[in-house]
Amino acid sequence: MTEVPSPQLRISDQNRETALSALGEHMTAGRIDIEEYGERSARITAAKTRGELGEIFADLPAPHPRYEDVPQAAVAPPPEPAAAPAPRPSGTPENWSPPQRFLAAIVPLAFIAAIVLIATHTLAWPIIFVPIGLTVFGKSMWGHDWNHDQRHRDRRDRHLRDRERRRELRDSYRREMGR
Repeated sequence: MTEVPSPQLRISDQNRETALSALGEHMTAGRIDIEEYGERSARITAAKTRGELGEIFADLPAPHPRYEDVPQAAVAPPPEPAAAPAPRPSGTPENWSPPQRFLAAIVPLAFIAAIVLIATHTLAWPIIFVPIGLTVFGKSMWGHDWNHDQRHRDRRDRHLRDRERRRELRDSYRREMGR
């Protein structure tokens, strides 16, 4: 552990809060269990000097409590990974194969042609089954997973909501234990 600057100086509530926050990070990392967290957080709450806080963190690596008058070593934030281009969903036209593009172009034209032919009495009404058949064919060939992207988004959103709820519960528990 690094030397605690001016161990005889009294600490503020803000120092205790940073110490509790650092202790919470150690519990989250698995360095201490919930019972030890409770014991140490009680000692932090009762601590009066920097030396007493230093003793609590003697066997733990960083992070340690911060003090206002001591300049903290500037820690550069970890570099963010280069933003990769977002993958296009498989259902977008840019990712379609040539047969899919052809069918996507021909189905609306087939519907228009069938409606015109029926309206002009050139052909009988069963001609409408040609574009319907093309649509069913396309769906059977490429549409088996048409809703995959939405299901994936729903699953991801549910995961993020659950994770946020777990964090809120953890933080409220930490606040209760810190009192």
